[in-house]
Amino acid sequence: MALEASSTAQSQNSKADQIVRRTANYHPSIWGDQFMHYDSEDMITYAHKQQEVEELKLVVRREVFKTSADDFSTQMKLIDAIQHLGVAYHFEKEIEEALEHLYATNHFHDDDDGDGDLYNVSLGFRLLRQHGHNVSCRIFNKFKDTKNGGFKESLIADVLGMLSFYEATHLRVHGEDILEEALVFTTKHLESATTHVSYQLAEQILQALERPLRKGLERLCARRYMSTYQDEASHNEALLKLAKSDFNLVQSLHKQELSEIIRWWKELEFEKKLPFARDRIVELYFWVVGVYFEHQYLVGRKILTKVMALLSIMDDIYDAFGTFEELEIFTEAIQRWHVNCMDGLPADYMQIFYHAVLNVFNEIEEEMMKEGRAYRANYAKEAWKTSAKAYFDEAKWFHEGCIPNMEEYMRVATASVGNTIYTFNYIFTLHGRHCN
Repeated sequence: MALEASSTAQSQNSKADQIVRRTANYHPSIWGDQFMHYDSEDMITYAHKQQEVEELKLVVRREVFKTSADDFSTQMKLIDAIQHLGVAYHFEKEIEEALEHLYATNHFHDDDDGDGDLYNVSLGFRLLRQHGHNVSCRIFNKFKDTKNGGFKESLIADVLGMLSFYEATHLRVHGEDILEEALVFTTKHLESATTHVSYQLAEQILQALERPLRKGLERLCARRYMSTYQDEASHNEALLKLAKSDFNLVQSLHKQELSEIIRWWKELEFEKKLPFARDRIVELYFWVVGVYFEHQYLVGRKILTKVMALLSIMDDIYDAFGTFEELEIFTEAIQRWHVNCMDGLPADYMQIFYHAVLNVFNEIEEEMMKEGRAYRANYAKEAWKTSAKAYFDEAKWFHEGCIPNMEEYMRVATASVGNTIYTFNYIFTLHGRHCN
């Protein structure tokens, strides 16, 4: 339940207004009300696409996981395409079962000396490692020249195989020298290959060299790969249609979520009440979409966006706007975490912000209670307190003119960078097997 903001502490703010404060002069949001509205036409489109996606999922499930089940090469390529196109979340159980079967029957767990080509061995290695299977890098030994110790020169002409091998190298772990060598080998020859392959393949190579799949954002990669996949002669038409329909469906959901988040942000009136703070709510939402875009995580996206927006403002309070004396009181109030602390805060802007923080964490607690996991909210609060304490330590260094040593700095920076609270809130809002 939302808290009502306190209206006390009036005379103290005339004194606060006389304080000369530092500000970062952030530029205002460039988006205006562009993403605020979600109309009935969008809702009709969403309902239509939802039905279409469900029908196409049945077709893809039949064609990929039943019809192609005995053809390992074809099935691996289709699973890879499913992941590339951003629809793997619809087939998690089927993909896990298919890869378990592949691992158990195709000797990817041994020092395989079979006749698999570079493309398929590399693809199988990457898919299996992505899903947690302990695949040995020794399976690539057969591609080395026993005379000079390097990779066979004949591999260079197999551009698709080299590209698959390059992507596989990004699943290496420390100490796997053969994959370190393979990265250098494939990078060198892929760079030169772009001048004598088709335009489409050259584009794929350049994109991979700039940002391999392991380092890409799934939604951006999916949108880009649709154009590539539809030009492949062997593409699966049902899968391509599913990818396009699902992309539009999820995008429609994201538009609806963003409009709700922006309305929440506007209702807080931070632009007027906290003009010193950054207004980056749209950018933060898109950041969160990069973390998890799937429709089942809509609650998580809303909560994580709100937490990030408020943490950004708290950073501005500690870094610039708040005086050291105010920050001491503010930090103590956060550690105590109670609505009664609001009246003791020395400035209106702190009361307004504190009120907003308590409301958002009440929202987190209510969502966790629905799942029978209310205890998680306490961990989220503790992570917030830790961040506030780290911000205060940095503010204290600035106030005292202190330059910490590396050990002191890292102790504080590991909390103030925000990774802990972002990770906690990300995990807390996952559902099902993902959060066990």
